[in-house]
Amino acid sequence: MNYENVRDALLPLEKNLLDSLKQAQKFQKQIAKDTDSGDLKDLLKSLNLLEEAIASQKEVLESLRTEAEGFDSAEYFAGGDFTAQLLDACRELNVDVHGDAPVFEMFPYRVRIDAENQELYLDRKKVQCMRPVYFAQTVQTGIAKLNSVRFNADAFAQELADAYDIAVLKAKKKPDAEMLLSTVYKCMVPMARSRKEYDQQSFAFDIARLYNSNSNEIKDGRRWEIGPGRDQKKAIRILDQYGKEHYLGTVAFK
Repeated sequence: MNYENVRDALLPLEKNLLDSLKQAQKFQKQIAKDTDSGDLKDLLKSLNLLEEAIASQKEVLESLRTEAEGFDSAEYFAGGDFTAQLLDACRELNVDVHGDAPVFEMFPYRVRIDAENQELYLDRKKVQCMRPVYFAQTVQTGIAKLNSVRFNADAFAQELADAYDIAVLKAKKKPDAEMLLSTVYKCMVPMARSRKEYDQQSFAFDIARLYNSNSNEIKDGRRWEIGPGRDQKKAIRILDQYGKEHYLGTVAFK
């Protein structure tokens, strides 16, 4: 199954509907003109033409409905065709995909496919979309917008350092000890409700931008060191400026 086949069938019908609507609007304007001028003869003619246009619209609407209702969206999702075509579209658009169905990471987004309800989730936002390439384009556009937003690496590094210092104190570690990024994140965003606004994916995206920045020194002279850590399960997956993936697990300020 492929939604593109349905779209190809719907497009000419939509054009016919648009043409019919334009005709109906033209006749409606003529009717108003005839009513104002008192040309009842032409008014009756225009009414007949408008009736024919409306009848044509009904036919096109029924054809559109038949095509739309004939597409088995449940099977499209449950059978895996939607997922396969989405992954193909992502590859064509160079959208990085990691993970297995039904949950994928399209850094920095998290995408979940709800096959049972034929719905998609882009992070926490529910998206109704049957067209894989359109959804892939939406992700691509979203990533481009995120990357275009100005990022103050020095300010973020300082915030990270402040959270790191708290984490070190709580753990009773040495001032320059390596700390898990996940632990530092919790110190940076201590309240659970705040983590809904700034979740771990958003944190990972900022870590990626910091990792890709040219500056790694904060105001007090310390330099940050972000490494893979020992436990990859607790690591954060990021992409560098070249699209290469890295797994980062720890941070230290020395």
